Amino acid sequence: MKAYLLKRLLQIIPTLLGITFITFVIIQLAPGNPAMLKLQMGKGQAELGNKAFSEQIIQQTKELYGLDKPLPVQYLLWVKRIFTLDFGFSYKDHRKVWEKIAERLPITIQLNIISIFLVYLIAIPCGIYSSTHEGSFADKVLTLGFFFLYSLPSFWVAVLLIMLFGGGDFWDIFPVYGISSIGSESMRVLPWLLDRMWHLALPVVCLTYGGLAYLSRLTRAGMLEVIREDYVRTARAKGLSERVVIFKHAFRNALLPLVTLLAFLLPSMFGGSVIIETIFSVPGMGQLGFEAVLSRDYPVIMAITAISALLTLIGLLISDILYAALDPRIKLE
Repeated sequence: MKAYLLKRLLQIIPTLLGITFITFVIIQLAPGNPAMLKLQMGKGQAELGNKAFSEQIIQQTKELYGLDKPLPVQYLLWVKRIFTLDFGFSYKDHRKVWEKIAERLPITIQLNIISIFLVYLIAIPCGIYSSTHEGSFADKVLTLGFFFLYSLPSFWVAVLLIMLFGGGDFWDIFPVYGISSIGSESMRVLPWLLDRMWHLALPVVCLTYGGLAYLSRLTRAGMLEVIREDYVRTARAKGLSERVVIFKHAFRNALLPLVTLLAFLLPSMFGGSVIIETIFSVPGMGQLGFEAVLSRDYPVIMAITAISALLTLIGLLISDILYAALDPRIKLE
């Protein structure tokens, strides 16, 4: 086990470097550059007619950001900083990238923890029930309902919820922008928590229903495959109760496909949802990444990509370890 863990940890380094290098190249190939955008957005906009002055501003901006250096040098300098956990300064507002991430990350984590908890709380029992009542009316209703939910695009559901419950055409029950009310920072803990839940209600619904449908169907498929195995029939023949057979023998082995999803939970909790956070004006990581792409904020884009890639690789490692814990037949060596 120790040798396997060491081998996998060593594999993470070249994989992470490869991902960041590809991302760096794609960013550089994208049209536009931070220097020109800075000139257009700043005081230099009025001077665009003066070509010499504009070129001088662009050159000074490139020197300030280090964009005048060759691309391999820029990448190596970035890799050097990343080993000291220094992602540099944002091109957009000259703030430290870590500070911007630290502001947005708690909000995204709150959204994702709530949605992931609801997904697993609802989807797994529904999937188990459908598998143990295969072909029944309840199974058909759940299957049809979950497939219907899975087919709905999140942006359409978000707009529909705003129209229904956000003061659009019907009820004005939930706020549709921000994460807290004005003056919430002076509230006590319980009122603040209720206010935060009130603001996050609609975004959480949009983030939950798709995963709910997928995980439920995945649980059902895994359980149907397992409950037909010989050892499950043997457990029933021994006189064990159906609850023990399902939850102790069948469900444990059906967990293997669900464990695979853990590899994507960590990066999803960090990356957030661009569409949902933008629609509901939630200042999370998804919105930060979207704004960084529009403003060609290379340090922020690279930081988000590097951390997401690292969390994905860590998630894959955790999944492999959990495979061995759930199924002793799997030999990591």
